[in-house]
Amino acid sequence: MKKTQSFSKLFLILISCFFIISCQKVNTHKTIKLAHGLDPTHPVHKAMVFMGKELERISEGQMKLEIYPSGQLGSEQQCVELLQLGSLAITKVSAAIMEGFTNNYQVLGLPYVLRSKEHSFKVLDGPIGEELLASTKKFNLKGLCFYDAGARSFYTLDRSIEKPEDLEGLKIRVMKSQTAMSMVKALGGSPTPISWGELYTALQSGVVDGAENNPPSFYTSHHYEVCKYYSLNEHTRVPDVLIISTVVWNKLSDQQKKWLQLAAKNSVVEQRKLWASAEEESLKKLKENGVIINYPAKEQFAERVQDLLNAYQEQPKLYQLIQRIQATKDE
Repeated sequence: MKKTQSFSKLFLILISCFFIISCQKVNTHKTIKLAHGLDPTHPVHKAMVFMGKELERISEGQMKLEIYPSGQLGSEQQCVELLQLGSLAITKVSAAIMEGFTNNYQVLGLPYVLRSKEHSFKVLDGPIGEELLASTKKFNLKGLCFYDAGARSFYTLDRSIEKPEDLEGLKIRVMKSQTAMSMVKALGGSPTPISWGELYTALQSGVVDGAENNPPSFYTSHHYEVCKYYSLNEHTRVPDVLIISTVVWNKLSDQQKKWLQLAAKNSVVEQRKLWASAEEESLKKLKENGVIINYPAKEQFAERVQDLLNAYQEQPKLYQLIQRIQATKDE
C-alpha cells in the first residue's frame, strides 16, 4: 500500500514538473507586432516579410513577427506615437522623420552628402549608422537597421526639371522635415509639407506642382498617373529606419534581442536586393506609362545647395558629422 502511495506521489510530481516546464516553454513564445504605411507590393514590406521568416527560423519558432501594412494601425506619425507608448513594437519611418527627435539625423537628409549608393551603405553599416540608431533611446525609440530607400528626385505635373532654375515658382511637396524644406528653398522651389496619403489628391487638384521621391515610391503610389515628368537629379539618399519601442525592447530577454537584431540585419541584405530590382522595374513601368525621364547634370544642383551645407559650420557637432560622412570612402 505504501509503495503504491509513494509511486502515486512520484507520478504526480513528475506530471506536475512536466506541466510546469511545458507552460514555461509556451510562455517563451513571443509575437512582435510591426505596422507601416506601405503597400504589400513594396520592396520594404517584402523585406519585413523576409525578416519575419528569419525570426521564426533563428528562434526555432519561439518568436514571430505579425505585420500590418497599408496604414492599418494608423499613419506613420501615429505608429511612432504607439511605439513610444509601448502599444506597438516596430514600425518603419523615413530617416527624415527622426529629425524631430535628434538633430544628428538631419545630415542624412542633406543634399549630395551621401554621394552614391555604395557610399551610403558604407556610412549606414558603419559606426556612424550605429550611433544614429542608438541616438533616440531617450524618446523610447531604438533603431534596428536602415533600409535602402534609393535616391530622391523631382517629379512634376507639366515640365521637366533640367536645371535648378526650372523649380522656381513651383510648389513642391516635401516631408515634414526642416532639412527637406531648406533644400527645396535653396534650389528655388516652394516647399509644401503634405502627408503621403494626401499627396495624390494634392497633385491631381493642383495644390502642389510636383514632389520628390524614389522610383518605386513614385510608381507604386500611382503618382505617375498625374505627373508625367521625372528628373533623376538624385539630390538625397534618405534611408528608411526600422525602429522598435524601447518599452517592448526592454521586456525582451537577451536571447530574444539577439534573435530580433539578427533577423533585422539579415533582412537588410535581402531588402537591398529587392530594392535594386524594384528600381529597375519601376523605371521600366514608368516609361511604359508615358512618363518622360531625364537625367540632368547633378553638379549644377549640388553647387546650388553648397551654401546650405556651409551654414552647418555654425553647428560644430553636426558639421563634424557631415565631415565624417564625406570622409568615408565608397569602397
